[in-house]
Formats: sequence, structure tokens, C-alpha cells
Amino acid sequence: MNISQAILHEELQSFEKTFREAVKSQNPLLDRVMRFVVKRKGKQLRPMFVLLSAKLCGKVNEATFRAASLVELLHTATLVHDDVVDDSLERRGFFSAYALWKTKISVLVGDYLFARGLLLSLDHDDFRILQLLSEAVRQISEGELLQISKARTLHLNESDYFEIIRNKTASLLASSCAVGAYSATGDEEMTRKMRTFGEKVGMAFQIKDDLFDYGGQRIGKPTGNDLKEKKLTLPLIYTLNQVDRSTRRDMIYTIRNHSTDTRRIRKVISQVVDAGGIRYATGKMQAFRDEALAILFSFPESESRQGLEELVRFTTDREY
Repeated sequence: MNISQAILHEELQSFEKTFREAVKSQNPLLDRVMRFVVKRKGKQLRPMFVLLSAKLCGKVNEATFRAASLVELLHTATLVHDDVVDDSLERRGFFSAYALWKTKISVLVGDYLFARGLLLSLDHDDFRILQLLSEAVRQISEGELLQISKARTLHLNESDYFEIIRNKTASLLASSCAVGAYSATGDEEMTRKMRTFGEKVGMAFQIKDDLFDYGGQRIGKPTGNDLKEKKLTLPLIYTLNQVDRSTRRDMIYTIRNHSTDTRRIRKVISQVVDAGGIRYATGKMQAFRDEALAILFSFPESESRQGLEELVRFTTDREY
């Protein structure tokens, strides 16, 4: 992401300042947890989409920095809550807030991040930006609940899968691009166009995440984590629809009753590879990427378009 970071060098510094101010607290415990969480936030992918979308459509301004901060506050809140829901003790290779402060504090910290985001927008009358991002939060919750309900029955078809990832992952990236465009232009048509662009990128991003579960030459050993958590992802859904009834029954039995048995899970992974599940999912991922690029290339050539193209290609080419 060298081009994007170079293009946004000054903007990212201003964003960091706005974001740090937004998470400050007078409560010593909360401030300590906040510093821990903020220090370990990731690649800032979503704020970069906000800032580059604004630059592509118009000019970055104070509303853009607030929008980028709101996106990061909401994203961080969902991650803190996700770790509680998933009983996850790790986040990005280090202890999660949940591992260190347990359920009560983690839930309250996530709530605090949501509240700070709401206030950041309301205090500056950024009502449309708040509306766009509140819609994403609703979709994320619905996507999570749909995934949990489907995991219990292990009954999931491709349209269910796409609905889950559209809500759970793509909605926040879609809203990130939408609020970037809106902050710079106030133009609803441009906002819709960039929302569609972001959704396509988000769909490709999640399918890439799913593919990591199955390994590959560039990725390394398969983890099988999704299978262990009984998550039905696109490579598996495709495979279950391709294999004969007996093989399908055996695969579902393994996932339902032996999801922690490494040997059995490796066998399922091999069956997915042999049935063409990886190839099929990769094709779908590339199709979403290409649809996103087609929207992007409808804009004139510019530095910001180049930066967004780099981010789009990063989502499908990344190795982590």
C-alpha cells in the first residue's frame, strides 16, 4: 500500500490526530484500555478508503477526517465485541482486550467506542454521514446473527453466504467509500456510486479471507479455523453442492461432530481442493474485484484513483 500511504501522508496524520482526540477519556481504566486498543489497530484500510474516495470525488475536509475517525471507531468497536462473541484471546498476533480485561470491560469498551463515534458526528451535525454508517452497523449485526443461525444447522447456500458477507464485511467498506464521497461533494448519486464500489471490494476482501483457511503456495499451511468454528465459507459451499450425497454427508458429519480433529479437518480441506472449491471461490473473488475496478475506471486518471486501485488489488493479492 505504498502509493496510497504516500498520497495520504498528510491526511493520515490529520486523521490520527482526530481519532486520538475522539477516544480520549477521563476515566483512568478506560483510558488505559483505549490506549491498548488504539495502539494495536491494523492497517487503517477503511480510513484510507474514506480519504481516497473523498480525494477522488472532490476535496478532503474536516468532515472527511471525522468520517474516517467514525469508521475506525465503529470498526474497532465491532472487533472488540467480536473477540467476546468468539471467545478469542488473540487479535493480530497479540492478546485481545478480551483476554486481558474479560467480558464486562470489553463489552463496555466496545459500547464506549460506539458512543464516541455517535457524538463525534452529532456534535458537528454530520447527520448524513452518521446515517450511512449506522446502516452499516445494523447490517453487521444482522450478518453476524444470520451466520450464527446457519452455523447451528450447517444449512447454507450460496445466496445466504453472499448475504452474510455483504452485511458482515462489505457493508462497512461500502459505507466508508460512501461517506468519503459524501463528505467531499454532498452529492447523493456520487455517494451511491462509491458505496457500490466499496461493497464490491468488501465482497472480494471477505472471499480472500475465506481462502486463507485453505492455505496455498503463497499463504502457507491451511489453518482450518473457519471449519473448526463450523463456518460455511464459499469453497466449502461449492464443494458440498458438487460431491455425491455420501461424501457430502461425511463432510457435514466431520464439521458438526469432529471440528477439532485436525486429521479429519485436513481431509475436508483436501476434498474442497480436489472438488475445485478453491478455484471457484477465487474466480468469484476476482469477478468482484473486476466489477469494483470497472466502477473506479469510470473516473478520470488521477493520483487518488491510482491509490484506490492499489487498495483494491491489495484486498485480493494480500498474503495475510
